[in-house]
Amino acid sequence: MSLRNIAAGVTSARIHWSLWVMGGLVLAYTVGLMIPDSGFNPFVDGFLAMASVWTCVAVSWFAAYGAGRGRRVGRSVGRGGREGYGRPELLLAAAAVTANTLADTQELIQQGTGVATYPAPSDAGYLLFYVLFLASLGVLVRRQLRGSTRSMVLDSVVGSLGAASLLAVVLTPVLDEAAAAPPSLGTAVALAYPLLDLLLLAAIAGIIASHGAETGRRWILLVSGLLLFTGADVVFALAPQAYVIGTPLDALWTIAIAMITLWIVRSGTPQSTSPRPAGSVSAVAVPTVSILAGLGVLILASQVPVSNLAVVLAALTMGVATIPLIGRQRALRMLSRTDELTGLPNRRSFYADAPGRLGSVESGRQSALLLLDLDRFKEINDSLGHHVGDRLLVQVGARLASQLRAADLLARLGGDEFAILLANSGSDEAVVVARKLRVALAEPFLLEGITLHSSSSMGIAVHPDNGADLTSLMRKADMAMYKAKSARTGHHVYQSDDDSHGDVRLRTLEELRFAVQADQLELHYQPKVDLATGDVRGVEALVRWNHPTRGLLLPEHFLDLVEEAGLMPTLTRIVLEKALDQAALWRASGESLTMAVNLSASSLVDRDLPDRVGAMIASRGLAASVLTLEVTEEFLLNDRERARDILTRLRALGVRISVDDFGTGYSSLAYLRDLPIDELKLDQSFVFPMIDNERAATLVSSAIALAHSLGLQMVAEGVENSVAYADLVSFGCDYAQGYLVSRPVPAEELTGWLADRKLTAIIGGS
Repeated sequence: MSLRNIAAGVTSARIHWSLWVMGGLVLAYTVGLMIPDSGFNPFVDGFLAMASVWTCVAVSWFAAYGAGRGRRVGRSVGRGGREGYGRPELLLAAAAVTANTLADTQELIQQGTGVATYPAPSDAGYLLFYVLFLASLGVLVRRQLRGSTRSMVLDSVVGSLGAASLLAVVLTPVLDEAAAAPPSLGTAVALAYPLLDLLLLAAIAGIIASHGAETGRRWILLVSGLLLFTGADVVFALAPQAYVIGTPLDALWTIAIAMITLWIVRSGTPQSTSPRPAGSVSAVAVPTVSILAGLGVLILASQVPVSNLAVVLAALTMGVATIPLIGRQRALRMLSRTDELTGLPNRRSFYADAPGRLGSVESGRQSALLLLDLDRFKEINDSLGHHVGDRLLVQVGARLASQLRAADLLARLGGDEFAILLANSGSDEAVVVARKLRVALAEPFLLEGITLHSSSSMGIAVHPDNGADLTSLMRKADMAMYKAKSARTGHHVYQSDDDSHGDVRLRTLEELRFAVQADQLELHYQPKVDLATGDVRGVEALVRWNHPTRGLLLPEHFLDLVEEAGLMPTLTRIVLEKALDQAALWRASGESLTMAVNLSASSLVDRDLPDRVGAMIASRGLAASVLTLEVTEEFLLNDRERARDILTRLRALGVRISVDDFGTGYSSLAYLRDLPIDELKLDQSFVFPMIDNERAATLVSSAIALAHSLGLQMVAEGVENSVAYADLVSFGCDYAQGYLVSRPVPAEELTGWLADRKLTAIIGGS
C-alpha cells in the first residue's frame, strides 16, 4: 500500500471516532437540556456544554488542517517538501467555531462569577465568529462561482438580497430599538448582531441559488447549521431579557456548531461534484421566491412600519432581478434580427432597415440591390452533409462582408441566398461590386479537409429606376438573378424584358413538374460507330421533353429548371430506367448495343447511386458492361475524393465510366491517373475546326495518343463531315458520333436505321 493511501486511511479513522465522540456529547447535552431542573446544572450546563463545543473545535481543526493533506502527503514527502495545510475556507470556518466556543466559555465563566457587563468580553468572540465565517463563505462562494455564467451570479445576488429583506422585516423591532438608542459601544454591538445575521442569511440564500438541489449532504449540513444558528439568534434578539442559560435555545446553537463541524469534515474529504444543471428547480425557485419576497416586503411597507433597511434590501432585490430580464429582452431582440449561423442581419432585419436606406424617389439618390445565390449549393449539402454546408455559408458571409463598405447592408435571407444593398450606387457601380464579389468567392474554400470551389449568380436591380419600393426591387432583382443563373453569366442587371422571361420560367417550372408525373419525357438515341470496322457498337441516350404545346424541347431548354426544382434525382432514375429497358429490348432482338447515359454532378453526390444502378441492371438481366455512365470534368475536378468513391463503386459493378466534354476543363489532368475511367469523349469544339486548322488537328491527334497511352478509349463527338471522319480514322480514334452518322432519333427509328445499315452492308459485301 502506498504512503498516500496509508495516510488517508489513518486520517479517516481518526475523524470517524472523533465524530462519534462529538455526536454522543451533543446528544447527551441536548437530552440533558430537555430534563426540567431548578436552575444552573453544573454537569449539563457546564461540563456537557463545554465538552460538546470544544470537541467540535478539535474535530473542526483536525479536519480543516488535514483537508488535502492525505491527497498530497505522498507527493510532498516523496519530494522532501512540506505537507499541505488545508483549504483556506475550512481553516477560517474552524477559526469561527473556535471563536464562538471561546465566547461560550467566557460567557459561562462570567455567569459563574455573577458579574454582568455589556458589552461583555464574550461579545467579541461571538462577533468574531460572524466575521470569520462570512470570510470563509466569501472564499468558498468566490471559488464556486469562478467561471459561472452571469445569470448564476445574478441568481445568487437576488437570493441573498431577498432573504436578507425578509429577515430585516422580522428584526424590525430590534433594528429600530438599536437605531434609536444613544450612540455607544453597546448600541453598536446590539446593532451588529442583527446586521450580521442578515449577512449570514444572505450568504445561505446565495449558496442555495448557486448550487441548486444537487448540492449534496455536505452542503445541506452547512445550510441547515447556519439556518439553525441564525434562527436561534433571531429568537434571542427578539426577547433578550427572557434568555437564561440551560434552555433548549442553547441546544440550537450547539447543534448548529456541530452541523457546521460536520460540513468542515465532509468538505475536507474528496467528493465527486457535478455542475449545476441549467434547468434545476432551485435555479428557478430561489430567484423567483426572492423576487416574491422583495415584492411582499415593499407591499408590507406600504401598510405597516418596517425598517428602512428592509425596504432598501427589497428594492435592491427587485432592481437586480430586472437585470437579466433587460439582458434577455436585448438578446431576444438581437436574435430576432440576426442570422444565428452567419451573424449577419436576417430577412426580418433586412426588410426593416432597407426601406429607410433607399430614400425617397424625389431625392434623386440611387441605390443598387444585389441578390446573390450560390450555384449548386444543394450538392454540397447532399454530398458532404448540412454541417459542411453551414460552414461554407459562414465563410461566404465573411468574404462578402470583407468586400463591402461600412455603409452597405449585407443580409442572409435564408438558405444560400444573400441580399446586398449598395448605398449611393447605380448599375455601373453595382456591376463592379458584383465582379469583385465573384472573384472573392472563386477562391477555394477548405472544409472538412476538402478543397471546394464555389460560384454564384447575382441579380441586380437599381432604385428608383427598377422599383420605387423594396418589394418591387426584390422581385426585379430575383428575375435578374435567375437570368444570370440560366445564362451562366455570373451576374445580370435587370432589363424590362426580364419580366416576360420570369413569367415563362415560372410557368415552365410548373409544367416540368407535371411532365415528370405524366411521362412526357422521352429518350432519343445517337449511335456510336467503331472507326476501325464501321460497325455501330453502342448508342448514347439523350433526354427530350415532348411538350404538349411547345413541341420537342432539347435539354438546354429545361435541365437548369430540373436542377432548380430539385428534380434531378427523379430525372436520372427515369432516364436510367428507360435506357436500360431499351437496351434489354435490343438485346432480346439480337442487337448487342452498349448504352451511354449522361449523369449530372448533382446525381453523382448520391452515395446510394451505385447500389440503385446495380439493382436496375440486375433486374433486367443485363451485363453491367452494357451501361456506360458519362460524367463531366467539372464534377471530377471539383470533388475528386467523392468522385473516386462513387466511380470506384460503379466500376466494381462492371459499369464503364466515360468523361464527357473532355478538353474543356481548365485544371490539371491528374484525374486521368487517379480516377477509374474507361473512356474519354473529345468535345466537338475540337473536332469542328480540324478541316482547315492544322493546330486543331494536332490537338485532336495528341489527345487520342494521350488516351491510348493511358489505356483509355477515345470517342469523338460532333463528327459532321467525311473529312473529319477520315482524319479521326487516320489518328486512330476508337469511336465517333455525330450528324454524319446519325442525329439522335427515337428508339423505333434507330431500330429501322440499324436494320437498313445492316442490309446495305450485306448488299455491298455481296
